[in-house]
Amino acid sequence: MKLTLKVWRQKNSKTRGRMETYPIDGIDEDMSFLEMIDVLNQNLIKEKKDPVAFDHDCREGICGMCSMFINGEPHGPEKGVTTCQLHMRSFKDGDTIVIEPWRAEAFPVIKDLVVDRSAFDTIIQAGGYISVNTGNAMEANAIPVDKSIANEAMNAAICIGCGACVAACKNSSAMLFLSAKVSHLNMLPQGEVEGKRRVLKMMKAHDEAGFGSCTNTGACSAECPKEISLSNIARLNRAYIAASLTSEESI
Repeated sequence: MKLTLKVWRQKNSKTRGRMETYPIDGIDEDMSFLEMIDVLNQNLIKEKKDPVAFDHDCREGICGMCSMFINGEPHGPEKGVTTCQLHMRSFKDGDTIVIEPWRAEAFPVIKDLVVDRSAFDTIIQAGGYISVNTGNAMEANAIPVDKSIANEAMNAAICIGCGACVAACKNSSAMLFLSAKVSHLNMLPQGEVEGKRRVLKMMKAHDEAGFGSCTNTGACSAECPKEISLSNIARLNRAYIAASLTSEESI
């Protein structure tokens, strides 16, 4: 395949970025999108040019690091996959592909296609955990959990924190990410004890990080590679209202 790549190049968060055009040839349709960028970088290195910086780790759709806009869509044109799971057979010979980083105030560009997503870490640190005494693990059957609740909690827990929801949202809201993290903890008995405090603290951290408000357009769920449901945002809103009215936790 012959392709024309238009790639966002930016030295750091304080410098102006620009689109640069790179023709590339010899791309196999069975390559992943990241393998295609590897080929581009090999060519750039041979030409003694600075390779394109991009984030990646597992390349198995688990880590959530391979975050980039591809032709205006987070993670590219295929649904339910991350960038590393996107293959070049999704494109045609001769196509022009535009590649950009996430664009959100809370996700400043580090370099090229790499953004700083530590704002997500701040939200998790605020309450995305369960406080328990250390010691031996409890017997798995000691705390019964209804199957339907367990399924809902696990469906929320599959969020990989890639940030596609933020990138897709017109307000750069992280409510889908936040609601998934709150849901998978608050729905289980182990997380109920800290439920009110968790939702208040994590919501506060979300707002302080610079993420926008949710207007329920649904773009976040539509572009989520793990297809996290919007019902989690509704659950979060109910939990936040209840906690605001009844919790003694100071925010």
